[in-house]
Amino acid sequence: MAYAYQFLKINITGRLAEVTISNPPINIITPALYIELSALTQELKADRALTVVVFKSADPDFFLAHFDVSAILEFPTDTDAERDPELSAYHAMCERVRTMDKVTIAQIEGRVGGGGSEFASSMDMRFGVIDKTVINQMEVPLGILPGGSGTQRLPRLVGRGRAMEIILGGDDLDAATAERWGYLNRIYAADEISAKVGALARRIASFPVEAVRLAKEAVNGADLPLHEGLANEAYLFQRLLRTDGAQRNMAKFMEIGGQTREGELRVGELGGELGD
Repeated sequence: MAYAYQFLKINITGRLAEVTISNPPINIITPALYIELSALTQELKADRALTVVVFKSADPDFFLAHFDVSAILEFPTDTDAERDPELSAYHAMCERVRTMDKVTIAQIEGRVGGGGSEFASSMDMRFGVIDKTVINQMEVPLGILPGGSGTQRLPRLVGRGRAMEIILGGDDLDAATAERWGYLNRIYAADEISAKVGALARRIASFPVEAVRLAKEAVNGADLPLHEGLANEAYLFQRLLRTDGAQRNMAKFMEIGGQTREGELRVGELGGELGD
């Protein structure tokens, strides 16, 4: 994989990729940055060597501000609006980070808004900074609406009423509230977030690749009717049971103290010992 971009720096260590976004002065999603993000998500999806991708920003005050409003003003409006049965290109990009067989994590140290929030909310996990991370869907005050998946992502993340408040109010959502509502997984001190997110990413990347990929697929199946999701979970479990990684790690778990009183009291630590 080439991973050659102007606004995105990609650092790969083993099965973990870290993507650092840098589009000064405030990481606006300009058309040029959007083209690179779209291309990157396609490249990441195709990279079979990766298990985890962490997105972060070179600017601690801005993760991704929002889509370039001056560019939106240039969108064509001289014909009637039409329904398209196909996903928009932006929707397709967000769906790639949601469905690709890599774990996608947003490390949001500062502000994220508009299309940037839609991109981040499509990822598997989001982490923020205490008293610093801010989320804002600022479209309705501009006379539009979140058109990059926000009206669909947010209700699934925080519930319908809270999504309505975020979208219709167009006001800042602080880090503590975003964590309590479920937009952010956790919030950390500014000098801790990189170490905390990095440790989690490395831990996940150390586990059997097939288990991580199919576990994500199974969780995504929660969008299906329950019976279909359960059937899919059972099938994916059976597939994993037949892999070398599962057989090896289950045997090792028993060897290092699994199913003993002492071992089960520190089962999280035992899990870490099962990583590569």
